[in-house]
Amino acid sequence: MTAMSVSEADELKARLKKTWSAGDYDRFSRYMERGARLFYEQLDIPPGCQLLDVACGSGQLALWAARDGIEVTGVDIAPNLVRRAGARAQAEGLNARFLEGDAESLPFEDGNFDVVTSLVGAMFAPRPELVARELLRVCSPGGMIAMGNWTPEGFVGQMFRTFAKFIAPSGMPSPVLWGDETVVRERLGTGVSDLKMAHRHYDLDYPFSPAETVELFRQYYGPTNRAFDSLDERSSNKLREELEALWSTHNRAGNDLTFVAAEYLEVIAVRA
Repeated sequence: MTAMSVSEADELKARLKKTWSAGDYDRFSRYMERGARLFYEQLDIPPGCQLLDVACGSGQLALWAARDGIEVTGVDIAPNLVRRAGARAQAEGLNARFLEGDAESLPFEDGNFDVVTSLVGAMFAPRPELVARELLRVCSPGGMIAMGNWTPEGFVGQMFRTFAKFIAPSGMPSPVLWGDETVVRERLGTGVSDLKMAHRHYDLDYPFSPAETVELFRQYYGPTNRAFDSLDERSSNKLREELEALWSTHNRAGNDLTFVAAEYLEVIAVRA
């Protein structure tokens, strides 16, 4: 793949902002909160730390940290999501701030944070080499960088391949390359003094059928919402059919419930 020009990247990011602003991610993410809590808890962050959550969405990880006494900053490309996260923090009286910002150019000084996290978020930025640079830059020496990234072979990677049958390529590297251990080592490089990776499973657990789960994604998850909106009726129906089959095949619950274990790569690095 050839290098992306600045104008191409700006155009792509404008589309991504519209994508992640579509639907209602706050409503969608409520079903992701338990998994975010489990991811956050295993980091064992002591109170008083300064934590930056990159591509924070509506705060599903950041709010857990703030409730535990961590001083939290969240940043996301979608302004409606950071407004919602901020409102949730204010309602609970939490020490957390949420800002609109770009994972490829974070609005913070070098070494400003003890912990930098991104849970299935920064992996969607179009220029991963800049994301890696920024995660390293804003983390203090000896600090922690923690990511959770969907893998190419896992359930979400399979779901993305289903979309690719119907949607033209975006022009950016596949987000699930952040779920490949070799690629992560190349991207973080000598910026880290220690790097541990492990394959984990995120429980996608919904109190309704696989067909209703697909409809939840269609209505409220920005990328799925925009994908369906871009298709004609025939293609839309075919996409829905294939997604329902995928969810049904991987479903470990009964017909009226949905439970899928979606693989992600846990990345825990120490800033050099």
